[in-house]
Amino acid sequence: MNIDFVFKIAAIGIIVAVLNQLLIRSGREEQAMMTTLAGLIVVLMMIIEQISTLFETIKNLFSL
Repeated sequence: MNIDFVFKIAAIGIIVAVLNQLLIRSGREEQAMMTTLAGLIVVLMMIIEQISTLFETIKNLFSL
Protein backbone atom coordinates (compact mmCIF):
# COMPACT_ATOMS: atom_id res chain seq x y z
CA MET A 1 0.00 0.00 0.00
CA ASN A 2 1.45 3.34 -0.99
CA ILE A 3 0.75 6.90 0.02
CA ASP A 4 -1.47 7.47 -3.04
CA PHE A 5 -4.06 5.15 -1.51
CA VAL A 6 -4.19 7.27 1.65
CA PHE A 7 -4.52 10.44 -0.41
CA LYS A 8 -7.40 8.92 -2.40
CA ILE A 9 -9.26 8.09 0.80
CA ALA A 10 -8.58 11.57 2.18
CA ALA A 11 -9.82 13.18 -1.05
CA ILE A 12 -13.02 11.16 -0.96
CA GLY A 13 -13.52 12.16 2.67
CA ILE A 14 -13.06 15.85 1.91
CA ILE A 15 -15.41 15.74 -1.08
CA VAL A 16 -18.08 13.89 0.88
CA ALA A 17 -17.76 16.30 3.81
CA VAL A 18 -18.17 19.35 1.55
CA LEU A 19 -21.14 17.82 -0.28
CA ASN A 20 -22.68 16.83 3.04
CA GLN A 21 -22.45 20.38 4.40
CA LEU A 22 -23.82 21.90 1.18
CA LEU A 23 -26.78 19.53 1.13
CA ILE A 24 -27.57 20.02 4.82
CA ARG A 25 -27.48 23.82 4.46
CA SER A 26 -29.85 23.64 1.51
CA GLY A 27 -32.31 21.55 3.51
CA ARG A 28 -31.71 18.20 1.84
CA GLU A 29 -30.79 16.06 4.82
CA GLU A 30 -31.83 12.81 3.13
CA GLN A 31 -29.52 13.38 0.16
CA ALA A 32 -26.74 14.37 2.56
CA MET A 33 -27.11 11.08 4.40
CA MET A 34 -27.11 9.13 1.12
CA THR A 35 -23.98 10.97 -0.01
CA THR A 36 -22.25 10.09 3.24
CA LEU A 37 -23.26 6.44 2.93
CA ALA A 38 -22.11 6.32 -0.69
CA GLY A 39 -18.72 7.74 0.27
CA LEU A 40 -18.42 5.22 3.09
CA ILE A 41 -19.26 2.33 0.77
CA VAL A 42 -16.70 3.48 -1.81
CA VAL A 43 -13.95 3.71 0.81
CA LEU A 44 -14.90 0.35 2.31
CA MET A 45 -14.71 -1.29 -1.11
CA MET A 46 -11.25 0.19 -1.62
CA ILE A 47 -10.12 -1.09 1.77
CA ILE A 48 -11.59 -4.56 1.15
CA GLU A 49 -9.48 -4.85 -2.00
CA GLN A 50 -6.37 -3.97 -0.03
CA ILE A 51 -7.22 -6.47 2.73
CA SER A 52 -7.71 -9.16 0.08
CA THR A 53 -4.28 -8.37 -1.32
CA LEU A 54 -2.82 -8.55 2.19
CA PHE A 55 -4.32 -11.99 2.81
CA GLU A 56 -3.03 -13.26 -0.53
CA THR A 57 0.44 -11.99 0.31
CA ILE A 58 0.37 -13.67 3.72
CA LYS A 59 -0.90 -16.89 2.16
CA ASN A 60 1.92 -16.88 -0.38
CA LEU A 61 4.50 -15.94 2.23
CA PHE A 62 3.70 -18.90 4.45
CA SER A 63 2.92 -21.22 1.50
CA LEU A 64 -0.58 -22.01 2.72
